Amino acid sequence: MPVPTEDLKLEILNAATGERLGAKAAPSADGTLVVRDFPDGGPSPDLWQFTPVPAAQGGYEEDDQAYVLRNTVSGKVLDNPAAADRGVRQWDAGSGKKGQQWHLVPVEGEVGLYVIEGLADGTVLDLSSAPGEDGTRVVLSEHDDASESQRWRFVPAEPERTSDPVLRWAPLGHWNSRRSWRLAPSAALRPSPGATPSFSDLLLVLDAYGSNQDAGGWKSDVVTPPPGGQPSRWAGPGARFLADTVGAGRADIVGIRPTKGAVTSSGRGDGTFDDESPLHQGSTAPDPADLWSFANLTANARPALVVLSTGGVRVSAQDEDGTFAPAGGELVLKAFGHGKQAGEWAADKHPRFLADTTGDGRLDIVGCHDDGVWLSLQDEEGTFAPLGDEPALRAFGHDEEAGGWLVDKHPRFLADTTGDGRLDIVGCHDDGVWVSLQDEEGTFAEPLYVRDDFGVEQGWNSTDEHPRFLTRTTDGGAEDIVGFGPQGVVVSHGRGDGTFAPSKLVLNDFGSAQGWTSRKHIRLLTDVTGDGNPDIVGFGDEGVWVAHSLGDGRFEPAQLVCRGFGYAEDAGAWRVDRHPRFLADITGEGRVDIVGFGGPGVYVARNLFRHFRTR
Repeated sequence: MPVPTEDLKLEILNAATGERLGAKAAPSADGTLVVRDFPDGGPSPDLWQFTPVPAAQGGYEEDDQAYVLRNTVSGKVLDNPAAADRGVRQWDAGSGKKGQQWHLVPVEGEVGLYVIEGLADGTVLDLSSAPGEDGTRVVLSEHDDASESQRWRFVPAEPERTSDPVLRWAPLGHWNSRRSWRLAPSAALRPSPGATPSFSDLLLVLDAYGSNQDAGGWKSDVVTPPPGGQPSRWAGPGARFLADTVGAGRADIVGIRPTKGAVTSSGRGDGTFDDESPLHQGSTAPDPADLWSFANLTANARPALVVLSTGGVRVSAQDEDGTFAPAGGELVLKAFGHGKQAGEWAADKHPRFLADTTGDGRLDIVGCHDDGVWLSLQDEEGTFAPLGDEPALRAFGHDEEAGGWLVDKHPRFLADTTGDGRLDIVGCHDDGVWVSLQDEEGTFAEPLYVRDDFGVEQGWNSTDEHPRFLTRTTDGGAEDIVGFGPQGVVVSHGRGDGTFAPSKLVLNDFGSAQGWTSRKHIRLLTDVTGDGNPDIVGFGDEGVWVAHSLGDGRFEPAQLVCRGFGYAEDAGAWRVDRHPRFLADITGEGRVDIVGFGGPGVYVARNLFRHFRTR
């Protein structure tokens, strides 16, 4: 587990005994520390916070940070008194005191275990060989690689969550059969500056696109996850998703019917949608292996429908009247498709991206095949270059010779990690993070191993269970890695040179330790408030939880902002495999709303930021 940030509280457990570090049951005047059991119904275990020692004070390297370990109840810190018996105590903090500063050294090959090393003399926290009635005393010893009693595990305390007031909408019917709603009177609506923005409760806005038979009988949600915030999202037949299909600045509903092809319901700008209509006239059933997406292929172009088909990449451009032609799409590149003539690309093996790799305002096509990374650049005429005889980089591929990258375990991203306007390749493999930088000539360098985290060996077992993203979490900063790990939300700040700083546990929530699982829950990063920083949004058991960004890579405790769209029965009994949910601007007002495809149809919860503030 990465070292927590200083605002998180945690228990410190000894690996040999499983007991917790703390004071004796009857604390002594000398501040003696022991490890002991804390039975249920008894006193709560001691909680600790790790405060980094300022670099200017200690002169430490970033990877060799020193910490002060502070008891959250007594305010005293872990102290080495240099006593003859080598006993460790908790004592009043002293400025710059080396005996109160500690290195946290990861145990090689043991996920989540650390050696706590004193800065004063290099000795480490250990257990006395003579347990007492009040617990086993904590002492300092010379480091021994084979000693389990010198290994410690950090367990974050339970998350501190809050709940927003419920804001109710009253539906309104109109003479022309259109529906809208107004906010019902509520004591929660008070003009309180600085209060948390909230979402409304959910409202059914369209009796279509649902899993119930009378709402269309949509049975599956074949949508691949957005690859780390890249401007593309691939969907297969049976999927429902949101996209701005006409360039109006707000999202529409798109569905891929197995029998009809793409259909859409245009957004009206008020949170409601038109009835379903085909995107193409005379559409036919799509190939079950096709993948669909909407994208602005050039900076000033209208959105186009892009399909990865049997023969390759097909594009249906949008006419002035908003229609997409031709119906089957024009074949623009004989590559990246699932047919033999297009390279036999498979969704479960070969991720593909639409992204501006060179910073020229035009989207290119990038894919990771068996033998490595393949690239097709789009020129000024809108033509995609044919693939060369060799991959652009013999790495990040499915075969062992190209790294043995697996879609379900090893996420790959395109991101500008250096600020030069060109996209680099970032991947999380078994052992951690690898980066391949792109130079001015468009050549990708051999991958470098840059961070020993976010990989399978550190407990990140799958792309579904532990989603990872590349995004900026600080104003003007470089691309950071943000992941939902076993213990919660982990951030590794980009340094702007293709490498990343040591990762930190920034929030003890949204992780598997707090009960979040991909089988029941969805976790996303998106800007909820409009301040330009990504917030955390989780569709949990009780409903929708949001942890607002603090603007420095940390997040506030999660708040329950909508009592709907959740897994529990009283939150709607939404299921990941049947009921897709999205965050998108459906009004054009510049803030994301919540849209979900439930059993009866399409539900919406409006974002109330800038309209109302809750008390």
